[in-house]
Amino acid sequence: MLDIVLSVLIVIGAFFTLVGSLGLFKLRDFYMRLHGPTKASTLGVGAILVASALHFSFKTGDLSLHEVLVTLFLFITAPVSAHLMAKAALHIRVRQDKRTLNRSDKD
Repeated sequence: MLDIVLSVLIVIGAFFTLVGSLGLFKLRDFYMRLHGPTKASTLGVGAILVASALHFSFKTGDLSLHEVLVTLFLFITAPVSAHLMAKAALHIRVRQDKRTLNRSDKD
């Protein structure tokens, strides 16, 4: 049963990481590209780390704190770093794609 849960978590993690990577590659402008690594890839790496924590916790009989701390650090730092990059891009006036502008920005 544990193997099935671990396999599902790894497949989900790989899927979200792939979607995040494709989003980083395919999306048009900097602001849209921020969503790939910070949203989907964070969930993907988080699922893989949870699978790793479960595996080593059941293997050793103790709670695996390394993976839990890495997951916590990832979930705290990814949104903060994306926010800071977006604010820096706004400050230096990085252009947006015309199709992603708000109606008030076009005037």
